[in-house]
This record gives sequence, C-alpha cells and structure tokens, in this order.
Amino acid sequence: MSSFLNINSDNGQISALKSFDFETLKTFQFHVVATDSGTPSLSSNVTVNVFILDQNDNAPVILYPVSANGSAEGVEEIPRNVNAGHLVTKVRAYDPDIGYNGWLLFSLQEVRDHSLFGLDRYTGQIRTLRSFTETDQAEHKLVILVKDNGNVSLSATATVIVKAVEPKEAFAAADVKSSTTAEEESGVPFYLMLTLGGVSSLFLISIIVLIVMQCSKPTDDSSKYLQDTNYDGTLCHSIQYRSGDKRYMLVGPRMSIGSTVVPGINGNTLVVSDRRRTSGEITMGSERLCTVKVYCWGFFYLSLLLCFGKHASAQIKYTIPEEVKEGSIVGNVAKDLGLDLTSLTGRRFRVVSGSKDAFFEVNQNNGVLYVHKNIDRENLCHSSSACLIELKILVENPLEIHYVGVEITDVNDHSPIFPENGQTFEIAEHTPPGTRFQLHAARDPDAGMNSIRTYTLTPNDHFEIDIRQSDEDKMLFLVLKKSLDREQKIKYVLLVTAVDGGKPPRSGTLNVSVIVLDINDNRPMFSQDTYQVTIQENVSFGTIVTRVNATDPDEGTNGEIEYSLGKTLRRKVYDLFELDRLSGEIKVKGLVDFEEAEVYKLDVQASDKGSPPLSAECMVIIKIADVNDNPPEIEVTSLSNAVSEDSRPGTIISLISVTDKDSGANGKIISRISEDSPFELKPSYKENIYSVVTKGELDREVVPHYDITIRATDCGEPPLSTLKTLSVQVLDVNDNSPRFSQNPLELYLVENNRAGTSIFSVSASDTDLNENAVISYHIVREGSQNDMTSFLNINSDNGQISALKKFDFEALKSFQFQVVATDSGTPSLSSNVTVNVFILDQNDNAPVIMYPVSVNGSAEGVEEIPRNVNAGHLVTKVRAYDPDIGYNGWLLFSLQEVSDHSLFGLDRYTGQIRTLRSFTETDEAEHKLVIMVKDNGNVSLSGTATVIVKAVEPKEAFAAADVKSAAKAEEESNVTFYLMITLGAVSALFIISIIILIAMQCSRSTDYSSKYLQDTNYDGTLCHSIQYRSGDKRYMLVGPRMSIGSTIVPGNNGNTLVVSDRTRASGEVRNF
Repeated sequence: MSSFLNINSDNGQISALKSFDFETLKTFQFHVVATDSGTPSLSSNVTVNVFILDQNDNAPVILYPVSANGSAEGVEEIPRNVNAGHLVTKVRAYDPDIGYNGWLLFSLQEVRDHSLFGLDRYTGQIRTLRSFTETDQAEHKLVILVKDNGNVSLSATATVIVKAVEPKEAFAAADVKSSTTAEEESGVPFYLMLTLGGVSSLFLISIIVLIVMQCSKPTDDSSKYLQDTNYDGTLCHSIQYRSGDKRYMLVGPRMSIGSTVVPGINGNTLVVSDRRRTSGEITMGSERLCTVKVYCWGFFYLSLLLCFGKHASAQIKYTIPEEVKEGSIVGNVAKDLGLDLTSLTGRRFRVVSGSKDAFFEVNQNNGVLYVHKNIDRENLCHSSSACLIELKILVENPLEIHYVGVEITDVNDHSPIFPENGQTFEIAEHTPPGTRFQLHAARDPDAGMNSIRTYTLTPNDHFEIDIRQSDEDKMLFLVLKKSLDREQKIKYVLLVTAVDGGKPPRSGTLNVSVIVLDINDNRPMFSQDTYQVTIQENVSFGTIVTRVNATDPDEGTNGEIEYSLGKTLRRKVYDLFELDRLSGEIKVKGLVDFEEAEVYKLDVQASDKGSPPLSAECMVIIKIADVNDNPPEIEVTSLSNAVSEDSRPGTIISLISVTDKDSGANGKIISRISEDSPFELKPSYKENIYSVVTKGELDREVVPHYDITIRATDCGEPPLSTLKTLSVQVLDVNDNSPRFSQNPLELYLVENNRAGTSIFSVSASDTDLNENAVISYHIVREGSQNDMTSFLNINSDNGQISALKKFDFEALKSFQFQVVATDSGTPSLSSNVTVNVFILDQNDNAPVIMYPVSVNGSAEGVEEIPRNVNAGHLVTKVRAYDPDIGYNGWLLFSLQEVSDHSLFGLDRYTGQIRTLRSFTETDEAEHKLVIMVKDNGNVSLSGTATVIVKAVEPKEAFAAADVKSAAKAEEESNVTFYLMITLGAVSALFIISIIILIAMQCSRSTDYSSKYLQDTNYDGTLCHSIQYRSGDKRYMLVGPRMSIGSTIVPGNNGNTLVVSDRTRASGEVRNF
C-alpha cells in the first residue's frame, strides 16, 4: 500500500494518492524512516498502523427475489386456502457496511391490501395477516423498501407479485401451463371428443356453404364502388372500425396508384448552382514623365590689378591677401606679358623658383597664375611691414625669363595673446593707494592696423590700468587707487582685455586675481547676545543643547575663535553641561531633571588668537521642559485571593491606590481593568483610591482562575502605563450535574454473548471538583415483567455494564434502558442517558424446510408427474426458511443426490425442480432427489429435503394431483356431466345461429347498393373492403367489423363517419 502514499521529506506530511474503501481494505501498516544529514548518516524508523473507518457508502443489495434480467422482482404463488400467518416468502438483502450502516430494516412501501399481508421489519418475512376471501383479488403487488440506518440512509426496493391460486394449482401451476394441450386431450372421454368433432365438422361445412353463397351473388353493381366510369387508379371508399377511439371511419382515396413520389434532397428545397462569373480588370492609364533638370554653374574671379612697377624691380606685380584658397587665380601672366597663348605648351611655359615650397603655379593652357599652396603671411614674412614674393617665369624657344612680384597683404586672422591665462597679486589691506603692479603684455602676430591698439580693465573702485610705451613694446601696470579692507572683500578678480585694430577687432583676456592680506583689526562678535533654548528632561548624554556662534572678520590666527564657559557659574552647571571650545556646541553630560531645576544660565566667552587677542561675551539660558518620565504606581492595600463562584455581583475583592510623581497632565491618572474579566473598578471618595469588585456571575467550570490586570495610565505625551496583576482563585460549588457526551447511546451487541461478561461502558463527566465531581452509576429499573434491565448489571464506580444472560436476535432484536449518573455533591445532582441496544445477527440457525414436509414431520415428499411432460416442466418447489437475516439468511439450493442428473434440474435460488428433458421408455418410474439448502453465513448451516418423483400415466397424474389438493368437491364432481351440458348448449346455439343466418340471407333485397348504404330493414354485415396502410406500404383486406344496419353519422372531419350501433345500448361493437 505504500505505493499509494507520499511523504514530504522536509516536514513529514503524509498524503494519500488514492481514496481507500473500507469494504476492500480495513487496515494496513507502513514504515517511515527518518534519516539525518550527518556523516555517516543515522536513521530510525516508526511503524504506522492505519485503520480505515466505515462510511455509509453502500446501498443495500437485494439477494432475493431476483428475476432473470437481474432486477429485484419475483412471483410467488400460494394456495387460496392458507391461514393467517402463512409465510409467503422472505426478502433477503445484504449491506457491505458494518454497524449501524449495515443494519437493515424492511418496510412495505406499496401494497394493495394492507389487511392481507404483513412484513417483519427486521427479517424481511412476508406473511398473510388473514385468510383469503372470495372478494380478494387473485394477484397482489408488494413493493418492499430495504433501508440501512446510516446518518444519511441508503435504500433499495424489491417487488414481489403474490398470486393466489387454487390448492391444486399452487403446486402444479407451472406444470399445467406447460402442458395444457396434453392434459385437455387426455382428460376428455372418447365419445365426447367424437361428438365435438362431428359438431365442429357440421359447423365448418355450414360456414363454407354460406361463404360460397355470398360470393356467388351478381357483382354488376359492385363496380360502382370498386371502379366507376371515371376511374383513374385510386381506391374506392371503405368503412373501417378503429378500436382506439371506438368509431367507424370512411376511408377515402389516399393516393394515385400509378403515381410515383420521388422525395427531394431536403423537402422543398432545390439547390441551383450559379454558373455566372464576373471579372474586372483595372488598367493603369496614365504615366507622368517629368525630367527637368537645370544646372547652373557660375564662376567668379577677382581680377588682380597688374601693376607695372619699376623696370629694375619687376616687370609685373600682383597683390593678393593671405590665407586664400588653393587654386585661386592671381592673374593671367601670359596675357600680361604679351605671350601667345597657343604656344605656351610648346615653349614650356613655367614658374622657376629656387625654394622648396612653390606657392604659385601657371597653367600652360591659358597662361593663368594661380595659388598652389596656402600662404600664411605671419610665417612667411614674420613681422615685416611688407611681404613680397618674387617669381621667375621661364619661356623657351626662344628662351625668356620674366620677373613677377606677388605682394601678400595681411588679414586680421590672429587674436591678441597673453603669455599666461592668469596673474595673481597678494596685497596687504594697509597698502597705500598709488602702488603699481606690473601686468603681462599681450602679443599679436598681425601687423599694421591689425596689431594691438588698446587695453581695458573690468570696472572697479580700487584698481586701474596704466600703459607705458617702451622702445618697441608697451608696458602694462595695475595701479591701486583706493585702500583695501579684507573684512569687506578678501579677493578681487579682474579681467584685462587686449584689443587689436582689425575689422572686426579681435581681443584676448588676462585673469588678474588680487588677494587681500589680513591684519588683526576686528574682535569676535556673537550672532546674538542672549541664546534661549528649551530641552526636555532626561535627554541622553551627548545631546547637543545649542550652538553659540561668534564670527571674526579677520583671517588666519586673527580670525580663529575659541569658546569657554564663565568661571563664576555654579558647580552643578559644569556637571550637567560642557562646551566645545572650537565648535561652540553645548552638550549634556549629566542627568537633567526638571524636578531639580527648571532653568540654567551659562556665560560663554569667545576669543581670537591675534596679538593681542580680542574677546566677546554672551549668555545662554537653558530651560528644562517637563517630560512624562514617571509611570503611575499601583499599591495593593488589601487582597482576597479566593472567591466563591456563587458570589453575588458587587463583592469586594481588593483595595488599591494609584500615585504618579509627575505633575499636571503628566500626573493625572486614568485607571481601568481588563474588559474580559467579570470584575470592575469602583472609585472611592478619595482621588486615586479604588476597590476591585465582581460585576457578573462567576463560573469556575468555565474559568477557574482569573489574573485581573489593572492598568493605570497618565495623561502625558506619550502616556505611561503601569500594569498590576491580581491573582484570584474561584472556589467550586456543586452547580453542574454529570454530563454524558452523547445521548442517546447506541450499542450493537452480537447475539449469543457470554452471560456475565461486560458488553458496554457508559461514562459521564462532571466539571465540578473533588467530591462534587465523584460520579456513581445505576440503571433505572421499571420492575415490569418484560423489563430487560433485570438481565443487566452496572458497576456503580466505572459504568461497566454486563449482561446476565445471552441474547437471541431471533427472539429480541432491540431494546433500550436508562442509566443515571449522580455526583457526590451537596445537594447531589444527576442526569441520565438512554442506551439503545441493537442485537446483531449471527448465523446460529440452520435453514428450516417448509415444503416438502411429511406426516411425521420429516422433510420428505412424493411428487407424481405425467410421463409425457416436456423439458422445463415444474416438478415441485422446495421451500425453506432461515430466521437469520442478510447473508446468514440467504439460502441456496443444490442437488446433493439424484439418480439421473440429465433428467432433473434445480434452481439454486428459488428451489424449483424442473425436468431437463422428456421421459423415455428406459427411464425409471421413480426417482429420489436429495436437496441441500445452505445459508451464506461465514460458517454456513444447511438442511436437506428428500423428494420422490414418480412418473405416471397422464390420467393418473391428474388423479394424483386431485388427491394431493385434498379438495373433496373436485373429486366428487363429474367432469363428463359438465362436458355434456356444455356440448348441448353449444349445439343448440349453433342450430339457432344457422337458422337466423339462413333467414337473413333469404330476406335480403335485390338492390345491390343497399349492401353499402343505410336501409331501414337491412340487417346484414359489411362486405370486405380494401385499405391502404402507409406505415408498411401494403394493401389489407378489412373483414366485417360492424352491422350494416347501424346508423352512419358524418364525423367532424372529411373522411370520418361516426357509427352508433343500434343493436346494443352500451355502444359496444362485436367482433365476429
């Protein structure tokens, strides 16, 4: 079973992977191993025993009766002459559950006559309550409900059909049914058979003659009804009697014989496929072509003026600015020199220069001189005022050298630059005005108007710029024009700007920082003369109370300040506070208590470190704020730690007083008691004095001990509370009677218990203590004659109940008694419990044979059957009864001894003995059958019955049956006499009917239509008619159903005629 269990390896939770069934498995066990994670690991195991508890999950199962198809139905045949108390049958059922869930009760759910049959609710036996009368019906249906006694009861039903038959038929009904023809032929005298045969022959001959006469009538007029001149293939009308609604119908033409109906696919629908098809085309109809591109190229060239200088310096001179782009045209040298442009290439027209860097080149195709390399005038000519480049132009064939000068003009492409970005001066605050400080001069590579022209200084009140011209450069000075004060401004940041003369002008800047040096000319100054601060008492050590702040505008040691407390303060101040000499923070170093002092005054001095040092003083006032630091105190002045549970409300338990050292709101106290206790506080005439009293009923059994918690809370912020617990014990009184855990109690006792042994135990509990909880038990005895308590004994101390006799389920199925539990209190209290005892059945009764039973009481009987019976003939039925119930009372029949196994068979459930085949000439005339009847208990019990079967001639078989039935009236009756009377009556009726038919035939009118239409004197029968039945698609010949003389009245619908029969008042229609 461990495969259906799963365990969590971490916490040991065990879960089931399937649901268990008590009927399949009642108990099992498994082992759980616990292993630690050590090295080596250690383990131990435990065995878990699992007991499955039963639930009422199985409905009762009917064991008997059971029909051939498996349903709980059966047929029982009993003689009509049985007396009251006759056992009809026994319904057997079984429930796999146990205890109350498996205890079955039987009840009649449906019965036709409640006065005729009764059902035992415990055993399921059905018995007659009285004898049958002549007015009782021959068949009775009984529906039996079998229900268990679970909390939610389950049930099943069985149906028993009880047939009351004559005594002879009671034991041979099945035999008569299976061989009726043989018994009729063998029981009628030969001459009666001959007479009946003759009468029958005459009757048949007369009927044939009448039919021939009827059919030989002229049929000329019948064509009006069978086929007319306009006949188109449909049937004529016919009259039909409908037994369902007991009326006649005129059946008209229903369909064309030659017509053929071919059903469609779905009734009225024709599916037409649409073969049309549409298509569409989309044509793109236009295209655009737009290709318009206009390219405009423009070239603009500067024409350099060709200057013809002196003949000694150059032939041609050009002027261009520096930094022009490469490829820029200087001028058309060939044209200016008067050379033929077409011969330049052949004459190898070129620039000849001795330098490595050729700044210019000529174009041999057009004679243009252009810039070949970037020209920087500052790098090429440095600081020269004029910058001229001379070029040699060489032409061959004939060889010519021409000199061309190109002057490079300056462009303002450089800004003034100082040698350093910044310059710093340190000037003491006592320096006199007019003092000069030299500044760095700026440099500008550009020449002429593009060089430096002026210097500017950031506007200020203390400094200005002075420029002096030297031989080559300008000298720049910073002049102090007003005295400095470091306390007003420590540092000055100035900006010197150099501007050139270009257009637009360019500039460069120099950052000048002037640091003012300090002298000790200022004393320290506090931010305020008096500091006031409030702190709470009990602040922690090291808490900063405040911070005094003094400032000194001086710098360095002149501005460094040290703080100190005054020398004339109280000693307590030095114990509570300390002053940081550098930061000026005043900290707490002792315990500050509002109750000792509310205000502290401190003198604080600040001194700088100059020479000589300067100082200043201030006062610090520290106010102490009261803090709710004292919780209330609860004092118990008197206490009674025990109180009886029957004490009345208002009983004083204790007196208490509450105090608080704080004052004001912090000293105001609110006292309360825990709300979950039956006690309360009552204030006295004096403030903060209370008494603890009871406010409700006490019950020791509910709460035997109280810890009363009193809470005193002051009104401070935050509030402080004090708890005081008073322990009070509740004393017991006898106020609770003994209680049983369940009432009523149910005891399931198996019958045949041992006398004197314990069968049950009752237990009551009393919530009181000591003597009040000591319980004694006794049984309530009524003293009547049928009182079952006289057979019971109870132990007064522990409630053990023992039986003084053994019980029998068949004699007593249940009873009840009461047990009283009484305590030993004063006065004593008691309670009782009802014990319902249900006796459970054991298989202690063997089956009892009810039939066959001989005269001397033994289970033996003789059965005589005809030798000509067929297979399946019912020989007899062995009836047995078991007083036990359930499986213990479910009986099975078996053939223990039989002379010929091929001849007889036994139904194992019903006990019916039937023939398996027909008798042969070689079969013996007498057969002995020994039937064993066995119940289905755990240890089955059984009984045997012996049946002697004698095979006799058919005549003897009925005579023997008459003897067995013990009906003297049937033995003395003369069967032949009754047959003769019957034969005479039948013959007389036959003759009378023949005479009437002949008279009717002779008096019939010659008008043929009257056969089918109404005639006041007509008394014949309808002719045959043809009817078409659409259900099976065929034609039927409808025979005579009614008298033609009946009145035909048209019905409500088109083809229906309602016929009322005049021959009978009741309106019934005869069938011939």
